[in-house]
Amino acid sequence: MSQPEAALFVTCLADLMRPEVGFAAASLIQRAGFTVVVPRQGCCGQPNYNAGDKAGARDLAKAAIAALERFEIVVVPSGSCGGMIAKHYPHLFEADDPWRPRAERLASRTLELTQFLARHPLPDGPKAPAGKIAYHDSCSARRELGVLAEPRALIAAHTDAEIVPIADAESCCGFGGTFCVKYPEISARMASEKTAAIAATGAGMLVAADLGCLLNLGGTLKRQGSPIAIKHIAELLAGEP
Repeated sequence: MSQPEAALFVTCLADLMRPEVGFAAASLIQRAGFTVVVPRQGCCGQPNYNAGDKAGARDLAKAAIAALERFEIVVVPSGSCGGMIAKHYPHLFEADDPWRPRAERLASRTLELTQFLARHPLPDGPKAPAGKIAYHDSCSARRELGVLAEPRALIAAHTDAEIVPIADAESCCGFGGTFCVKYPEISARMASEKTAAIAATGAGMLVAADLGCLLNLGGTLKRQGSPIAIKHIAELLAGEP
């Protein structure tokens, strides 16, 4: 019996900045019993949407819908891109626009990676060594998608990590997509406050499921001379070094 297909929406940041995340996500989807398909894809349109360019976001959404709508499951290793597709795509189109039902169907089939793995569990196996980690929840995953328990349950089930809490965990890391470009000084201060809270945990690794947050905080930690490593949850669960 053939395996069901799942489309992987890689995201721009993973494609351009850390492709290891895409490969790790594909490995996890395969381990969960699916054949991974990576359709030709571009940006989800979130930067345009956040900047008020609804027409540009709509054009990019149409391209993504056309590429992804044939799949029963679309997996996104990012709360922000996943939230854009699952929560905002339908509202880009008027109720009588023929693209509206297409956007709604795609939205209903789109899952952030840890949501997908919570519904389609990985097989048991040796637990990946991880030590003491701090886990950062992205604003989009937490507030738009309601993802909070899923990544922690996956880390507990498949690694030997001790997750240590970050003070003021609900606060933003300062990235915020285009926010960090529009307000760099405020963004930098927010990132510094967050990295101070992370350092105070005593963790040797920072893990997140949204690459924008991870690169922002990882870059700040590096500039501060911190030894704290960074890893996307896909890389952690896949056992990537």
